[in-house]
Amino acid sequence: MQRRSSLALLLAGMLCISQTAFAWGTRAHAVIDRTAVDTLPADGPIFLKNYVDYIAGSASIPDTWRGASDPFSKIEEDPNHGWFREQFAFMKVIPRSRYEFVLALYREQLRIEKSDPENARRMNVRWTGTLPYAAAEVYGHLVADMRLLRKAQAQGKDVTFLEQTCAFYVAWMGHYIGDGSQPLHDTIHHDGWQGPDPNGYTRDPRIHGRFESQYVDAIALTEADILPRIGNPGHLQGDVFDLILAHLDEAGSNVEAIYKLDKRNAFADAHDPEAREMVYSRTAAGARMLRDLVYRAWLESALPLPSNLPNPIDLSNPLYNPQTGSAPASRSPEQPR
Repeated sequence: MQRRSSLALLLAGMLCISQTAFAWGTRAHAVIDRTAVDTLPADGPIFLKNYVDYIAGSASIPDTWRGASDPFSKIEEDPNHGWFREQFAFMKVIPRSRYEFVLALYREQLRIEKSDPENARRMNVRWTGTLPYAAAEVYGHLVADMRLLRKAQAQGKDVTFLEQTCAFYVAWMGHYIGDGSQPLHDTIHHDGWQGPDPNGYTRDPRIHGRFESQYVDAIALTEADILPRIGNPGHLQGDVFDLILAHLDEAGSNVEAIYKLDKRNAFADAHDPEAREMVYSRTAAGARMLRDLVYRAWLESALPLPSNLPNPIDLSNPLYNPQTGSAPASRSPEQPR
């Protein structure tokens, strides 16, 4: 444990020297992840509690993949931290494939490039985000690794490295789930109000940092602040991708409330009850969703693999799209109650 704690401190130190803040600050991400792991039920992957310092210390690593000094990484990773739903309101159904989503945006870009060239310039993943795809993809990595871990355990093998891999996947997925719980990651108004502004909300891009980093640090957010709000495990029924989308939609419903708080300068007062409540409710939502997804992944990893599951890259799949080289993802299995 001492070695794991040292590694967590080293990772946290590396993150502190980053010159740009992109998401919930280091404190909030760490509190979200730590709370999620600490509230795992007894029949869940409780081995992760041995890695809680490592997970919390790794919680903000995905933000370090977004530096301009690492362009390939930045281009791939940057959209994974946002979901700006207003930008693609023309989509009535969200595609169950990252590549289908990209194609839908491209077709819309072609449709409006002459009639609305300014909006056409933003009709791409850089200005819409891809957060739910990133979260669902890492969820799949976590389930796959948990299956390997269960198999190795049954064979009496050492599972230390598989446990460590699971721990990193939890931190990785937790970053996206944590970002999604922050309302300013779910709107085109992420860095100041955009477009018509009848209520006189700020256009200052620093509102993002005022709420998620500066205010979180000012109130010294801790796990104890949100533990009473977590409740029992849920999100075990229904499709995982749909549940993630609902998590983002719920968070996004709080966007205007944050702008109202900022307008009356609430984030300058560490004792403001409404501003504190916003932080507590949003970080608790992130921790709850992360805990539930980790628990669900563990339950799913114990299920037998269906023998007739359609292969998304099989050309004979009736939903196969030659433009993407795949079919949309199938729906996730229901969990035993």
